[in-house]
Amino acid sequence: MTELLRWETDQGPVVVEVDEEDAGYASISAKPGEVVKDVKGSFEDALERVRGAAESALATFRDEVLDPDEVSIEFGVKLNAEAGAVIAKTSVEGHLVVGLRWTRGGPKHG
Repeated sequence: MTELLRWETDQGPVVVEVDEEDAGYASISAKPGEVVKDVKGSFEDALERVRGAAESALATFRDEVLDPDEVSIEFGVKLNAEAGAVIAKTSVEGHLVVGLRWTRGGPKHG
């Protein structure tokens, strides 16, 4: 079964469908007959935690030893009424794909 959650943004509301079977799911109490449930906090606040994870990963892979020309980081984001945005899992592990690219040679050694 699914539930609709609404976050406010600077550009207007965002409605997200969540699945009750997801780990960490906690239903928000709603008024009888209410279809969309309002979530405390803004959409931007929910994504701020994921942004911190992205910044940390970029800093790790853009170090002086690896020194890539390009870094790409991909991860799924799930929205949860209690936790806000969380990095989504695939199977039983977290989903994170990192790509590093050098156009002028490889990583520095030593």
